Amino acid sequence: MIWLTDVAKVHLILPQLSDRLSGGLRCRGPDSGYDCYADPVRLSSPSVISLQLASATSSAWLEQSLNHLDQILVDHANCEKKAAGNALSILFRYPSHTELVEALSPLAREELLHFEKVYRHIERLQIKVRPLSAAPYASQLNKQIRHQEPFYLLDTLLVAAIIEARSHERLALLAEHCPDPLLAEFYCWLTAAEERHLHLYLDLALQRFPTSEVEPRLNALLEGEAAILSTLHPKPRMHS
Repeated sequence: MIWLTDVAKVHLILPQLSDRLSGGLRCRGPDSGYDCYADPVRLSSPSVISLQLASATSSAWLEQSLNHLDQILVDHANCEKKAAGNALSILFRYPSHTELVEALSPLAREELLHFEKVYRHIERLQIKVRPLSAAPYASQLNKQIRHQEPFYLLDTLLVAAIIEARSHERLALLAEHCPDPLLAEFYCWLTAAEERHLHLYLDLALQRFPTSEVEPRLNALLEGEAAILSTLHPKPRMHS
């Protein structure tokens, strides 16, 4: 598994999942079959940063998602493939950055494992897989990435962390409210994975850039992410 390092303590400020799952749902441990096979990652940044989403997901999104779980699952599968592709694209762009190679290669494998597990639920529920229009969320967020280096790398890592943070929040909502017990348990397990992933991306940013540069840029991108969501009509997509 990809563990949050002891020295790079990046805190995600979201309601604790245990407080939100009031219905008594408990995530199963490694023996559940939801274990990951990504290798441990060790980074070395002494900085402490709090990541707080600038807006909460609306109840309208949750209602749309619960009413169209078939679309949510198909879109979720697509998102896991895109997450793996994003990690690989960074590896292609920065092949000489050893810390990126050592961290993002196992991350890409884990994202594909998540895709496979989502697909198993799609098959279990006999959902027909069909093409879905993607929400403009990620493309609009990526437009905020600066083109010049080294700013491109910093922004790319921070945008990835923000997307993982939003995924963490929404998976927690689905874990709490999903009517399918097996799917709810799966979402509960995935929240921990998404949190580890955002920690990883932030750790990588903090290892290469000073906190004085990372923190204000992170806050600016978080405000931009909230502004993007405010313009989107809620649809049954993981990010809409």
